[in-house]
Formats: sequence, structure tokens, C-alpha cells
Amino acid sequence: MSSRPRRAVSRALTALVPVTSLLALAACGTGTTPAADSTQAAPGSPGLTAARAALAKYSERPATISVAQPVGKAIPKGKKIDFILCGVQSCKDLADFFTEAAEELGWQVKQIATQGTPESVQAAYEQAVRDKPDAVVASGFPRAVYAKQLAQLKAADIPVIQSNSDDLLGDGISLLKNGPDDVGVQGQMLASWVVSNSGAKANTVYFDLPAYTILKPVKDSFAAKYKEWCDGCALDQVDVPITAVGKDMPDRMVSYLRSHPEVTHVVFSLGLLNVGVPAALKTAGITGKRIVVNVGDAQNYQYIQSGLTDGAMALNSHETAWLQADALARHFTGQSMALDQKAVLPNMLVTKDNLPSADGDFPIVEDYQAQFKALWGLS
Repeated sequence: MSSRPRRAVSRALTALVPVTSLLALAACGTGTTPAADSTQAAPGSPGLTAARAALAKYSERPATISVAQPVGKAIPKGKKIDFILCGVQSCKDLADFFTEAAEELGWQVKQIATQGTPESVQAAYEQAVRDKPDAVVASGFPRAVYAKQLAQLKAADIPVIQSNSDDLLGDGISLLKNGPDDVGVQGQMLASWVVSNSGAKANTVYFDLPAYTILKPVKDSFAAKYKEWCDGCALDQVDVPITAVGKDMPDRMVSYLRSHPEVTHVVFSLGLLNVGVPAALKTAGITGKRIVVNVGDAQNYQYIQSGLTDGAMALNSHETAWLQADALARHFTGQSMALDQKAVLPNMLVTKDNLPSADGDFPIVEDYQAQFKALWGLS
């Protein structure tokens, strides 16, 4: 495995997934649900029409951020924020994006490293308790890992902001973005592409990582919309053990498609599962399969640009980080974070036709920084 795929795996693992799940669940069993016989839908079927309308909406690159109300007050400078890292690159990226926003506001950010282990995460939170910062920001950890420290921070009136975590708002967590209630739309996006691309005649396999419970709403919403829009189309759901990631997933894919030649479309619940798959299919002489992934990354964007993968749901890391800063700006001026909690973060379904960049992570809203700075009275 080259260094590039390894980086793609490490970056994608925490885009949506609690890191401690990776540590606690070294493997899980595989399983499939029987696929039904596919039936052909008429070109003008209501389901196909609805799927194409949804795809048209999801394929548009949003032009505006999801918060429009200015802070309206002078935002105090000199605030100190502890940002607890999760141990992999995607969390470091999120912290760096947040740090960029904080610097615009005149705040200082202390990034506290962890190795992703419960012990190192608890130690990082202990450090935050000792630091007594004005706020703590983190990503990827369920509260069970740091419940004691969270209670201490709550008692000290220090807000804690989380993202990309299978957790619940409240009881010490002041803001939670890309939580369980936010990610279901990603499944709808994937379903809209599959049904539209196939003309509502798909025979689909959905590969999932059940160890990551934050992905369950994605799988459920995909299955529901796929059934609604592609009534009678075959759907097989395959659970993948975490031990396959970065190892034998390409071989599993080849084996599955050889034994299921009728499958036309492949969906991955995380883009990291697709790393190495296009090359393996080419070597095996398997052609004509359409692939779409949830949570794209640099590797998958390059696959899309090269025609080796068809589509990806692009995540909103840039916008998430700056929205976290916006929420704290409101908090530090005596306002509620509710506006930011209610804000729907932008998402986008990218294909070769609308891919903004294949060079790495890209913001979904191109000038998101200027728009946030306008809300903060900085432009």
C-alpha cells in the first residue's frame, strides 16, 4: 500500500467516526441481507423524477454559509481556546481551520495532542481543566471517555464544543455539529445519485462499517430513499470488519463482484473503503461498475477526476470549524449558540462534472471565510 492511500485512510477515519470506536472494536462480523429481484422502472416514474430533483439540488455548490445574522456586538479579543486533537490528520486539519478563524478574532488556540487512546484523551481533558481556558473544542470522542472532566468543565462554566461525534447535545456539551441528527442527509444524497444514474434500474450493494455507529443514520436513510425512489430495485447490504480497512478490502470487493456479477452500483459508507478498489477491479478485469462514496477525500477526488470512481459526498470541515468559532463569538458577547446549533451545514454531491478540486480537501462554500468575517464585523 502506497503512502498516499495510507494517508487517505488516516484522514478519513475521523471525518465522521468516533476515534474510540476504532480502538475498542478491533473487528466485527460481516453480514449481508438478501437482494431482491430488480424491476425496471419507467423513465418517467415518480421515484426517478424525485431522485433526479434531489440530485440536482445536492449537486449545486452552495454559495452561502448557513448563518446570516451578524454577531452585532464587539467580539472580545484575547480569548484562550484549548483544542483537543484526536490523533489523526483529519482532526488536525479541523483544528487548523479553527485556528485560522480564531486568529482573525484575536484569540489564542492551544492544540493539545492525543494518540486517540482513552488514556491520552482523558489526559488532554485534564490539561484543559488545569488550563482553565475560555472554551474547549474537540472532535470525535463520545462523552463516556471524558465524562469526569466534562463535569468539571461544566462546573467551571467553560463551554465544550464537539463535532463528528455520536453523542448528544447538553449536559456540558454546548454545541454539537455533524452529530447523529445531522448525517442522515448524506444517505439521501447517495441514493439520489444511484437512482438517477441507473434510471431507477439499479442493482446495488452497500458496504458499511457497523463498528461506527455514527454511520447508521446514513445507511438507514440511504435504504429508505433507495426503496422509495427505486421501488423493487435490488439492494444488498454488506458489513465490513474494521480489520479490512487499508488491508484486504480491495480483495473483498473483487470476490463479491465476481460472485454477484448482476450488481451495477457500489456504495461505500466511507470513502476510505474505496482506497485501492479501482486498481483491484482493473487488475481483475471487472468493468462497468459504478461507484459512489460517502465522505470523500483527496484519494477519492483523484479517482473521480480520473474516471475511476463516479461520485462522493463532500464533507464540510472548513465550514464546521468556522461555525464553531462563530458560536463562541456569540457566546463571548453574551448571546446564545442556538443559532449555530440550528444551522444546517452545507453538503455537496460531487462528480467529475462539478468537482471543485482534486488536490485535497476543499471548502464547499468557496468564500466562506469572507462571509463569516462579515458576520463578525471584520470586513
